[in-house]
Amino acid sequence: MKEHDRTGICRRWLAGVLAACLVLGPHAFAQVPAPDREVVPGVVEAQLSPQYWIDRLDAADAVILDSDGIAVHNAAMQRLEPSLHDIEGLPVTLEAGQVRSWIERISVRPTRTLYDESGNEGSARAIDKLVAALDLDGIPQTQVTRYAMVVRRADLRTFPTHLRVFSSPDDRDIDRFQESALFPGTPVAVVHRSRDRRWLFVVSQTYAAWIDADAVAFGDKAEIFAYTRRIPFLVVTGARAETVYTPERPEVSNVQLDMGVRVPLAPWPDDEPLNGQHPGFGHAVELPVRQEDGTLAFAPALVPRSADVAHDYLPFTRANLIRQAFKFLGERYGWGHRYNARDCSGFVSEVYRSFGLLIPRNTSDQSRSPGLDRIAMDGIGHDRRLQLLRESRVGDLVYIPGHVMMVLGHEDDDIYVIHDTSGMSLLGEDGQLRRYRLNGVVVTPLLPMMSDATTATVDRITSIQRVRP
Repeated sequence: MKEHDRTGICRRWLAGVLAACLVLGPHAFAQVPAPDREVVPGVVEAQLSPQYWIDRLDAADAVILDSDGIAVHNAAMQRLEPSLHDIEGLPVTLEAGQVRSWIERISVRPTRTLYDESGNEGSARAIDKLVAALDLDGIPQTQVTRYAMVVRRADLRTFPTHLRVFSSPDDRDIDRFQESALFPGTPVAVVHRSRDRRWLFVVSQTYAAWIDADAVAFGDKAEIFAYTRRIPFLVVTGARAETVYTPERPEVSNVQLDMGVRVPLAPWPDDEPLNGQHPGFGHAVELPVRQEDGTLAFAPALVPRSADVAHDYLPFTRANLIRQAFKFLGERYGWGHRYNARDCSGFVSEVYRSFGLLIPRNTSDQSRSPGLDRIAMDGIGHDRRLQLLRESRVGDLVYIPGHVMMVLGHEDDDIYVIHDTSGMSLLGEDGQLRRYRLNGVVVTPLLPMMSDATTATVDRITSIQRVRP
């Protein structure tokens, strides 16, 4: 570490210690970790602060893309990226072939052995039931395109079932029927129902899969898309926010809104109680709700002033990229948005969504998207890979098969990344490979990471993707 870097770390650490002493008294020293305490190999305590990385940047607050540039990016992404759906532009009627292709693309009959939560091997008969539940023969030859809106955070599933399945008897983390999640206020096209009518197959802008029927409400197309464009609005800029507890309106009580979710503000008098509470200490917003007959309505709710929210998308700067990514630091890894969390591609998607930027949902689509500025790494030797990585910028997305990492900064000739991962492997001083179980959003150096005992992770990188002006 360079001497001026070490001095800066110690100065910031000492300032924190002195501040803690003023507040906590003589026991503060026992509670403040040393800045050079190693958390995992190559990562010290001081590096777990976003400001540490921001302080190392020149022009950290310079805007990368303004609102007009982001609109241009999003339009190009929608036009060029095959994994995205223009659901507002769907035809008035849908043909059976199109609906079937959407379903069959995601609901693929498993060919490998899967295990349930008790570690029991799944049977062919159980799979037959799941395939039958798709009710593909029940798809009409033509149907009117129906629209709905998601009213609560809800899982997207491979098959219309809550059954959790795993690749091995001792795996309990990666549910192979879990695809993603959708959030309140998301428009969807509803194109099919399961045989038991408890599940809907929906197409959203970023994903098509099965969702609980009670998580969406049917409505008028014009009204649904008008809601998504209403101003003024509120954007969640923290990892998540919740509406306040509201016994008067349970449907808008403690509703979770994840990073980047946008909801319109509700026109509400300043001196009139909202759901039994004074509105001046919160933000009055309007949320979609599902009525008893399954149709869409809107109801006012309060987001507390203490919530991490903004009245516009955040300025797209390198400093803000770092701040937003660190808001998830330490969150548990959640494959397909399980555990009320997110996985690696969901993590970077939501960081970018807080700026109003659209990118694909899944790692494979992100890594090759023509809507981003792609640096392909196929056929490139080790030295050239290192050069390209050392030229990388904060916010660049680095892909290996099945995983994405966001560049955080450079230090001591290494590249540091923040990512949502199950773990990493490093070679010990004895030359033996050691696996570190991380299982969350973490900061790690990139160059020492190994895919196996002889292959550096650097040599498995498929691409670097960047949002550029």
